[in-house]
Amino acid sequence: MKNKENQINQMLYYGTVLVVIVLMLLGLFAGNPLLHHLGLGYITHGALVFLLSICLLIYPLYKSRFLRIIMIIVASTYFYTIFFLYPNTWSNFIFLCFIPAISILFFDTKLFYLSLLLNTLLIISLFSYIAIVDQGNLYPYIREDLIGNIINFLGSQAILYFIFYISYRRLKKQKLYYEQIKHSERLRTTGQMAAAVAHEIRNPLTVVKGFLQIYEKDDTFNENSKRHFSLMINELNTAEQVISQYLSIAKPDKDTETELVNVTFVLQSVTDLLNTYGHFHDNKIVLTIVEDCYIAANTIEFKQLLINIIKNAIEASKDGDSVVLTAECKKGLVEIKVVDCGQGMSKEEIDSLGTPFYSLKSKGTGLGMMICFNIATKYKGTIHFESEKGKGTTVTIRFPAAYMGK
Repeated sequence: MKNKENQINQMLYYGTVLVVIVLMLLGLFAGNPLLHHLGLGYITHGALVFLLSICLLIYPLYKSRFLRIIMIIVASTYFYTIFFLYPNTWSNFIFLCFIPAISILFFDTKLFYLSLLLNTLLIISLFSYIAIVDQGNLYPYIREDLIGNIINFLGSQAILYFIFYISYRRLKKQKLYYEQIKHSERLRTTGQMAAAVAHEIRNPLTVVKGFLQIYEKDDTFNENSKRHFSLMINELNTAEQVISQYLSIAKPDKDTETELVNVTFVLQSVTDLLNTYGHFHDNKIVLTIVEDCYIAANTIEFKQLLINIIKNAIEASKDGDSVVLTAECKKGLVEIKVVDCGQGMSKEEIDSLGTPFYSLKSKGTGLGMMICFNIATKYKGTIHFESEKGKGTTVTIRFPAAYMGK
């Protein structure tokens, strides 16, 4: 289905490009006053038609920012060239006004603003040339109403900006909606797997664990064997913990009672708990709380979220580095930041967080972050990651603030 849709889109693109190329060729050969005088101007016109056609045809194969910049430059040069080559064709000025529309097709904010700025500077230079140098000889329709043309140009740029702003916002909303659908699909798939696998695995694990516990206490086995039994029991406990995480995703408790959670108290408690864990790697947790903050949530789940994220920060940090925690109230939200100076993550790695079985740890399952996202969503909170390779990570957790007596 997706391949068929891509084929249709490709056909529509090349069909549109073919129409554009035909129109440019008509402009080059049909009734062109320069056709009978094959000078530098006509050759330049033909060369630009060829270059722009090539750019349009190869764009689907090389969708790079460099090629987009080349396309904008070539298209701008083309429209300004025909404006100067054919001064009697007043409609060419309209094309100059709408040059930034080319960058709208790429949905690239930086390219659009760059194109808008450059075109404005070029138009100012053009009007200055017509008013001072040309003085209306070749372009009387612009010189006679220079102020009106300036106003029309500014109006066209405002329209383009409005179209870009609306289109870009809608695209971002659609992208967010698509990400939410993907996340929901991940949860549904993981939930189905959990329900099917947990029952089949948990019972045999319980039986094996029970026998190992009996053997561990049996004096007929030597200490070395008992140590092996203890190690196997610990590994089975780990397996049971993973299964429990699956089940918490498969059957989330949406009816959990909320309570007024003292964020300061919970953060202090979690910090005290994980300080010992941090000492193993010579990491220190630095906690700064601006003011007492409260949220409406379940204390245990909120604590689970914090432990998971702070523990990840400790594990990502180098020996001797500190993990910095801050908490404050901002515009009706409780904002908690967890900052580490670890190895950092790429944008692709950040986008994959919360995906089942995706983890940056060698023994990770990816379920921890998925559960964190679930807890945040459950209590109308958000988790946002800012990271760069080699420069650490900042995790920002936000929840709606609650107040005493409410």
